[in-house]
Amino acid sequence: MNQQALIILAVMIALIAIITAIIAAIRITMHRRRVQRLEQRRDDQVHYAFIINPSKPTAETTRARIKAYCERKGLTEVMFIDTQLDKDGRVCAQEALARGADVVIAVGGDGTVRTVASALGGTGHAMGIVPIGTGNLFARNMGIPIDDVEAALTIAVSHGSHRVDVGRLRILDDPDEDHAHAFLIIAGVGFDAVMIDDTDPKLKKNISWLAYFISGAKHLFTPKYHASITIKGPDGETYTQRDTEFRTFMAGNCGQIPVFSLMPDAAFNDGLLDFEMIDTNGGIIGWANLFGDVVHQTITGKAAQSPLSTHSHIDQMQGVQAEVMLDKPVPAQVDGDMLPETRHILFSVDREALLVRVPLDDNISATTQIPPIKAPLAKD
Repeated sequence: MNQQALIILAVMIALIAIITAIIAAIRITMHRRRVQRLEQRRDDQVHYAFIINPSKPTAETTRARIKAYCERKGLTEVMFIDTQLDKDGRVCAQEALARGADVVIAVGGDGTVRTVASALGGTGHAMGIVPIGTGNLFARNMGIPIDDVEAALTIAVSHGSHRVDVGRLRILDDPDEDHAHAFLIIAGVGFDAVMIDDTDPKLKKNISWLAYFISGAKHLFTPKYHASITIKGPDGETYTQRDTEFRTFMAGNCGQIPVFSLMPDAAFNDGLLDFEMIDTNGGIIGWANLFGDVVHQTITGKAAQSPLSTHSHIDQMQGVQAEVMLDKPVPAQVDGDMLPETRHILFSVDREALLVRVPLDDNISATTQIPPIKAPLAKD
């Protein structure tokens, strides 16, 4: 990495540190207000299943806190199921439902949340979240506290839910793939997948989501990707770009990441995915322009590039489906989980297919007779 790139990377990290400090101060104030608000929620005395990812550093202490909380609240119908290398959150959630759980609570990171959600989509059973991962992006987008286990538990075991869209990524060129892969935040191919795949797990434990920036810096100058992309818009019309060049192509259900907004127009229950194709040129200047674009739309809250950008390009469009045919196999990811390399993929969305307990009291309970939104989804 040359000296110019190091300087720009250092400036970016410094800006992120300043913004993070401001956010930390805001969180303290929000925590006080949250405690007052959550004290008004009504407990839901039903059968709970906690799906725990035991590989997380705080898994065992969180398990102990959950048991103590349930005892204190008088919640007696509680079960714990641990994920394993050959038993992901989807399988655990299916087991929980078979054993009579009314509400299934994912205790882990975005991967655990994603796989648990894939089993619950379309069933009418609510999902709670106790975030103990690195990014916890879906919890952040739902307003669920990521640094307060007790507050997250209070939300998960009390009345108040939202229906949420479930995105799907289907690999079309692998004959062994018999299902679509669920995602709740962002799925993509190209630079974002390479960055995630190359992130050092030990570094993630030490500096959390900032580790992704370190990984990304190593791949700023990798070759671009080429594909033909067809998007079906909200009106059913299709739009095709043939042999287009890009750094990354993403489909978003939620657009907020720590500190920044990647897709300001993304809404978790509009029945649409926000498609974003990103490209840069001019070397490090292009990436600096792209960083400015993200800062600009984070500040303005609008999906628009900075007027100062000259070497970056962000194409954004909403739709219900996108088919991507690449010229060669490339890495793909769903909510930070890596998938096999692929040349041909299909993105789609199931509208309001998942019921998630959030810090909003809309009087929906897991014990209410809620008709299935759709047939249960066959996906991981």
